Amino acid sequence: MPRLLTLSRRDWMRISSAGVLGGAMAPWFPALAERAATDPKRTRSCILLWMSGGPSQLDTFDPKPEHENGGEFDPIDTSVPGIQICEHLPQIARQMQDMAVIRSMSTKEGDHTRATYLARTGYLPQGPIRYPTMGSLFSKELGEQTADLPNFVSIAPNRFVSPGAYGPGFLGPQYAPLVVGDVARGGAAMDEDDSLRVRNVNLPGGVDHRQLDGRLELLGTLETGFAASRPDVTVESHQLAYEKAVRMMRSQAVGAFKLDDEDNALRDAYGRNPFGQGCLLARRLIARGVPFIEVSLNSAGDNQGLGWDTHQDNFTGVRAMCEILDPAWATLMTDLGQRGLLDSTLIIWMGEFGRTPQIAADRTGRDHFPAAWSTVLAGGGVRGGQVVGRTSEDGMKVEDRKVATNDFLATVCRALGIDPDVQNISNVGRPISIADREAEPILEILAGSTHGA
Repeated sequence: MPRLLTLSRRDWMRISSAGVLGGAMAPWFPALAERAATDPKRTRSCILLWMSGGPSQLDTFDPKPEHENGGEFDPIDTSVPGIQICEHLPQIARQMQDMAVIRSMSTKEGDHTRATYLARTGYLPQGPIRYPTMGSLFSKELGEQTADLPNFVSIAPNRFVSPGAYGPGFLGPQYAPLVVGDVARGGAAMDEDDSLRVRNVNLPGGVDHRQLDGRLELLGTLETGFAASRPDVTVESHQLAYEKAVRMMRSQAVGAFKLDDEDNALRDAYGRNPFGQGCLLARRLIARGVPFIEVSLNSAGDNQGLGWDTHQDNFTGVRAMCEILDPAWATLMTDLGQRGLLDSTLIIWMGEFGRTPQIAADRTGRDHFPAAWSTVLAGGGVRGGQVVGRTSEDGMKVEDRKVATNDFLATVCRALGIDPDVQNISNVGRPISIADREAEPILEILAGSTHGA
């Protein structure tokens, strides 16, 4: 049995997918996952914490306490002297040494659909080109096609306002995410255990593995003939979905989705809600080699959909969202750090834009504001404990180090060890780079960079 602990990850995937090890190996899987996590050759991974609706920068990471635009919340000190953030993010404040806050994001899209598409793909929707979401782009570069688990998992995405921003685009269905807890199917309102389960990976009642193999063989024969005479991306997508599902069914790795294996105290620390448990699931998937996971924070309580879209009663809404975000994100970073995974895992916190510095007096709300807003990078590949850029005293404009979406995307690429100039052939036959060729990465926050030395 000790020999199994020296298997490479590729060997483990091959053997487990073939069903050789069976259920007797289940107790050994955590040890294998832990060994993979501490491997010095471990490939970088990424977790995107997506804030649906566009969070207010003044009420999170760019407080303006001396100006009337600052609003109701007080700033608090963080673990890094001189850096302050919102009082409703106290646990995150204690992690600032591992975080880089970018306060000078500046874009031109104030519409949810277009801004979401731009933030998640790096490009505006134009003509017939279907641009891939960043999870598809990055998992293509970092993942293994033969892995038992998908290389891209999307947890509770709210795809209603911009469905094209969440798919693989011209990369094709093989780079589509496994969606868990889809909001469109009620995921945001479900119990956190139920909403995060992978459905249809267990055998139907009365069907054994021999019968399953026979059915799959028959299905393969039928689909091969059908696809030969009707080549189409929809047919290919259907075939790939079945292949991935079968691979997961026959693998011990699917146990990553069983959150009830975790200690109750740790689950409580993350928060007993879909976002908190989604962050816990992200950690479990990272430990098992999944290179890209996104977790969406869509709502708080009865506020369904775009919870950060605080046109009305901004401060009540932001406070409620922060009460979910703060423990989940902070526990995620602590948990990754304790398992030796934080140094190889980049965490992105962002939405599609920010909120207006001016507060609408008649409804105490903040509206869409793309001109000056904030994002955060944390963990692997980043020099933490710093702020990039500065906005004016009233928060209305960027005064130092303006960062466009392409610059941000190129920075993420560099932090993950990916060349942002890598090109993929689009659905119209044109080569398109991951980030625009004119993009300028934020070198001062990249770990290992000699910028400013």
